[in-house]
Amino acid sequence: MRGITLDEVIPYADYERQREEFRSRIIALKQRRRISVGPLITLVFENRETLKFQIQEMIRVERIFDPVKVQEELDVYNALLPSDGELSATLLIEITDEARMKHWLDTFMGLDHGQKVAIVAGNERIFGEFEGGHSHETKISAVHFVRFRPTPAMIAALADLRQRVTLSVDHNGYREAASVPGSMREEWLSDLTQRAEN
Repeated sequence: MRGITLDEVIPYADYERQREEFRSRIIALKQRRRISVGPLITLVFENRETLKFQIQEMIRVERIFDPVKVQEELDVYNALLPSDGELSATLLIEITDEARMKHWLDTFMGLDHGQKVAIVAGNERIFGEFEGGHSHETKISAVHFVRFRPTPAMIAALADLRQRVTLSVDHNGYREAASVPGSMREEWLSDLTQRAEN
């Protein structure tokens, strides 16, 4: 997928004026691209629009005006864009119970290694590949970046609403699955088509 360039970034003052409209549009888009797998894991599938919003918000919050620094933010977020034939997501471990936080963080240690998070479509299953650097031997981050590479047969299954598509997490006693709704499948297919055209 084509990276976001410096000339696409809305200047700070202009963004302030149009932020509410931009934000409401992205919130609606993210609803179509967000799925909970059980009570503690959520995935938000990213595209150019969701990542552009994150860049704009980072520039706004950090008050970044230097073009060199803006480019640094672009480089970070462009690395999260899916490559050809990929879907990519931010995976969030959402623990709100302070008393159980250590238990669940210990439970999720190693989630980002091996075959733990999967998309199942038709008769095929693919496992997510996690970006490194978000955990070590004694600590795991609550935010991860994961990529999926669906096969042609899976892509065909995504387009056929008679076929069930699920996202699953199976790790250390946390075994949950969620049916992927048609609206999200449309988003995935749109991403894959756009990549083919760019």
